[in-house]
Amino acid sequence: VIYTTAKKDYAKKLLEVLDPKKKLIRHCLSQSDCVCSRGCYWKDLSCLGRDLAKVVALDYTVQGFPAQAANWILVPPWAGDPEDEELLRLIPVLGGLCQAVGRGDRAGTQLW
Repeated sequence: VIYTTAKKDYAKKLLEVLDPKKKLIRHCLSQSDCVCSRGCYWKDLSCLGRDLAKVVALDYTVQGFPAQAANWILVPPWAGDPEDEELLRLIPVLGGLCQAVGRGDRAGTQLW
C-alpha cells in the first residue's frame, strides 16, 4: 500500500514509476484519504481497515495520528541517490516485526 498526502494525480504518477507493471502495489491512498486538520493532512492508518497491531508505516516525516505513533518508522528522505540502501537496513527490523506479530507479541513492535 502506498499512502501519500499528495494529490491523486501525483500519486498515480508515483505508482507508474515505482510499479510500472502493476504487480507490486495493490492499493494507493492519497490526499483525499487523509484527514485535514488546520490545513495539515494526516494519514489515518485506521482507514486501511486492518488490525493496526499488524501495520507498519515507513515515512520521512510522521504525518500520522499521535495515537498511531507506534506504527511509524522514520526513514531519511530519499534524495534520488541510486546507491541509497536505507530501506535495505530495515529488513532485519521488519523481519523481526513479522516474527513478533506471528507469535502475537505486540511488544515486538517496539524494536525501533
